[in-house]
Amino acid sequence: MVAVPTAPAKAELRTENNEVIPLLFNPAELTITKAASWNAAESKGNNSPLLKFSAGQPGTIALSITLDTTDKGTSVTDYTDKLMKLVSVDPKLPDSDKSRNKARPPWVTFHWGPLHSFKAVVERLTLKFTYFAANGMPLRAKADLALKQYEDEAVKPLQNPTSHTPSLQTVHRLTYGETLDRLAAKHYADSTRWRLIAEANNVMDPLGIEPGTLLIIPELPVRRRG
Repeated sequence: MVAVPTAPAKAELRTENNEVIPLLFNPAELTITKAASWNAAESKGNNSPLLKFSAGQPGTIALSITLDTTDKGTSVTDYTDKLMKLVSVDPKLPDSDKSRNKARPPWVTFHWGPLHSFKAVVERLTLKFTYFAANGMPLRAKADLALKQYEDEAVKPLQNPTSHTPSLQTVHRLTYGETLDRLAAKHYADSTRWRLIAEANNVMDPLGIEPGTLLIIPELPVRRRG
């Protein structure tokens, strides 16, 4: 039997509006920063004061990505425009109030295979267009993104989306001919539990999953006795 090569997992951003923005090329590295504020209490006669914890600071994630549409012959702005929307206010968001001029951009989460980030806002976006067609149409761009934690979450920046812990659960790369019900039968001995896998991976169309996709296989929920 000849082994069929599988495609690597693609990184993407998922917005508060349930929009998926593919990054086309995976980032070469991620920079994660998490800080805490400590205040020095007055301590006369000592070499060093005792520090007292004040508060945690928002976590940040910095990444650089390349967007290239030379193979498609279409404008790379199809993708950069989606990134620009992440720093533009959206009056359709739930907590917007037009009468009070209250609006904000959407929060996003970063996903790459079995990993995803905390909810974050795009604090800074830098776009640099580096290649153009003869007619001036931009075909390649570099995007630098700085994501800042949106709300308090007692989790690490990159985590397993099913358990909310940094330790990974079972990860399965889908091969040709495999379906969610077959995976459920294999891992749970019950094909009807395929929805657990679908929900853990935010799968909207179980029949539309591409071979090579990395899927989280969550643990079965523990039944508690009343």
